[in-house]
Amino acid sequence: MIPLSVTLQHLGKPVRWAVLAGLVLAPWASPAAKAKDITTELRLPSGFEIEVFAHVPQARTLVLARELGVVFVSTRADTIYAVPLRDDDGLYPTYPLLRGLTAPNGIAWKDGYLYVAEQHRLTRYHVPSIDALPGKGPEVLFDRLPDKSWHGNRYIRFGPHNGQPDGALYVGVGAACNVCSLHGYEGSILKFTPDNWQNPEIIATGVRNTVGLDVQPGTGRIHFTDNGADGMGDDSPPDELNVLAPGGHYGFPWYGGGEDRTPHFEMLPPPQGTIAPVARFQAHVAPLGIDFYEGRLFPSEYQGDAFVAQRGSWNRSSKVGYRIVRVRFDGAGQVQGVEPFIEGWLQPQERVTGRPVDLEELPDGSLLISDDTAGIVYRVTYKKP
Repeated sequence: MIPLSVTLQHLGKPVRWAVLAGLVLAPWASPAAKAKDITTELRLPSGFEIEVFAHVPQARTLVLARELGVVFVSTRADTIYAVPLRDDDGLYPTYPLLRGLTAPNGIAWKDGYLYVAEQHRLTRYHVPSIDALPGKGPEVLFDRLPDKSWHGNRYIRFGPHNGQPDGALYVGVGAACNVCSLHGYEGSILKFTPDNWQNPEIIATGVRNTVGLDVQPGTGRIHFTDNGADGMGDDSPPDELNVLAPGGHYGFPWYGGGEDRTPHFEMLPPPQGTIAPVARFQAHVAPLGIDFYEGRLFPSEYQGDAFVAQRGSWNRSSKVGYRIVRVRFDGAGQVQGVEPFIEGWLQPQERVTGRPVDLEELPDGSLLISDDTAGIVYRVTYKKP
């Protein structure tokens, strides 16, 4: 394939962005007026501002490739996009990077490789520089994930080792049901190591559906969200935030969330020693992406706290969620409380303008938020009032 090149402004400096023949080069855009209407309705704490960073259709997982100056954005359709960072007053350009995939929701970046968790497999693409986008098919690392669309959106994250990535990749695999018995890798978190991609370790079980993992600074503990069962009422069961404990069982399907037993399994004794969540969210808020804040742009009291995207309910008599919450932690890394951070995607008369999915911190300390319903990536900044 013959690379085509265009010149972009990257962090204020001209760079060459190589795009392979066969990729669509023109940026995608949605009506700016609609996006502006959404941001003006959002409510943030004093001093915080939110703007449209980029238009990305069905934007899901956000991953920064710092050395390339690029943010990769996944979807749960068939495309992964690239958004080169720019230092101007316009919107950041958006380019389709990979097409023809199967629900490529989970992406991660490490050592020049873009890792992609599709519904049925784990792959990676070598991207050694901004002038060398993927020029050939993927390297297939593992192809035995459950090929089922129910909870088939994977989420992946490299794990810690003495504060640094250890080379192990963690992959969430949802249960292919609402409430049911689990089979194979369903309802688990898998741990892959570079020396043995074909034989992952099932490091956690009883996880109904996690679509968010992040590493807590200081402790190195992996925290993950989990979506509770449907059909148990407006206010049951709670959605969850958990800490990953190797070999741990998190209760599903005996528990729909928290300590709320599912009707299907209430006559059966649950496994011994199931692990309770460290934070319980309101039922049906659908917590997805999580990001521990480590930047210096926000006030110092935000350091070490986590932001969680609550995409919002779909099966409740009155809607809840559709917001970003802040989970406050103490100096020992223990949860102290949960409070709203950004609200307003849910308007009066239950008018929904967007559904936040994931979060990613930029080098300057600003925070990106994806919205798969509005097709927007937002950027949150702070200026002292």
